[in-house]
Amino acid sequence: MIHKTAIIDTKARISENVKIGPYSVIGPNVEIGEGTVVQSNVNITGQTIIGKNNNIYPFASIGNDPQDLKYKGEETRLEIGDNNKIREFVTINPGTKGGGGLTKVSSNCLFMVSAHIAHDCFVGNNVILANNVPLGGHAHIDDNAIIGGNSAVQQFTRVGKSAMIGGMCGVVRDIIPYGIAHGNRSVLQGLNLIGLRRKNIPNKDIMTLNDAYKEIFKNENLTENLSNLPNEYKNNELVAEVIAFIEKDKKRPICTPFSK
Repeated sequence: MIHKTAIIDTKARISENVKIGPYSVIGPNVEIGEGTVVQSNVNITGQTIIGKNNNIYPFASIGNDPQDLKYKGEETRLEIGDNNKIREFVTINPGTKGGGGLTKVSSNCLFMVSAHIAHDCFVGNNVILANNVPLGGHAHIDDNAIIGGNSAVQQFTRVGKSAMIGGMCGVVRDIIPYGIAHGNRSVLQGLNLIGLRRKNIPNKDIMTLNDAYKEIFKNENLTENLSNLPNEYKNNELVAEVIAFIEKDKKRPICTPFSK
């Protein structure tokens, strides 16, 4: 069902069973998958592909120009997966030429009121951005991460798999997988043990990760701590993910319990 007041460019590709509410505007290079609901007063433009069964709430702006002074109107892309809830006043921008040209949002995410996903970001599956959470350009948010209300993620920052960030936090350092961070400027507070248990990860593996965490972050010398980490920890899949995250090339330092 498409409301008679919606403005849809004839070149837009709208699949079957898509609902578009009153006063929404859909641009010529937009593709919307089956079962997606676009509520009233939504603007979708640019080279934008939206998957199946998404629900986009009033006054969201999807695919408009990146907020980057280097952007000169070149064609870049935005891809959004399936089953996402994009709430009121959410803004999602496409990529930039200098950043690879693509902003990618995966599936089963919840973006609450006034969240912002900037150019060249990657957002994994099952991610939750609470109210008023902005992601700076090139941020990388892995699967199952949760970012609390009014927290801001600086450009080029990584948030690891199943990490949790408290509200009103400035995230200026990379957050390890399964980590918990909060504070005025992000400080690592431990592991997201509740999240791990909810994923039905065996207690033995959680205990091994917890023990390894204490060794990795026993002081500020992460390089030495990692090199001295016993193999019994390194052979654990969860610990291996944390190690790989820390050792990967990065733009931002790793958030630690000693961060200031």
